[in-house]
Amino acid sequence: MLTIHHLGHSQSERILWLCEELGLPYDLKRYQRDPVTILAPPDLRALHPLGAAPIIEDDGVVLAESAAIVEYVIVKHGNGRLRLGPDHPDYAAFLYWFHFANGNLQPVVARLMMVNRVGLGPDHPVQAAVQGRLDRVMALVEARLSEVSYLAGEDFTAADIMSVFSLTTMRLFQPIDLAPYPAIRAYLQRVGARPAYRRAMHKGDPDLAPMLA
Repeated sequence: MLTIHHLGHSQSERILWLCEELGLPYDLKRYQRDPVTILAPPDLRALHPLGAAPIIEDDGVVLAESAAIVEYVIVKHGNGRLRLGPDHPDYAAFLYWFHFANGNLQPVVARLMMVNRVGLGPDHPVQAAVQGRLDRVMALVEARLSEVSYLAGEDFTAADIMSVFSLTTMRLFQPIDLAPYPAIRAYLQRVGARPAYRRAMHKGDPDLAPMLA
């Protein structure tokens, strides 16, 4: 059985959600953030040199990095479900949006959070550059979801599991106004209606109402 080490209010919610979608059994170990630093506690950091969630254990394998874990679980335990193969017409779109989550979406939200903590004014060129990048990223996601039901196309896939955290729970740390993005808001409502998503969020973060609006 997989062991999922889940840090509260973190991207490790992706792995719980994935396992719920695949119907895989798992042992959940929950950790709370340090109330002062907001970082992982020492017992989670002891599992991996970088000390960041998610981390899984599987028959002696200890693996970090959410995208690597998602691919590992799908291939090793999920019979390839929730990913599109090279013969699927949306294969390229699946690859793009799967990697877009950690290649563009999450990093730009994190950069804005760090810049805001420095306290630069809204007219500072660094602040403006980071905000402009976020605006372009969000506009790209909005345009995509105005055309299709899910990021890879009409099929729900692991690309959605990778992306939703940055549009929901990550807004606890860096607020983003979704009012200008009706397609994203409708997408989050579709995601939020999925039983597997609701189960994962309840198990992993029972204190948090999913931020779907």
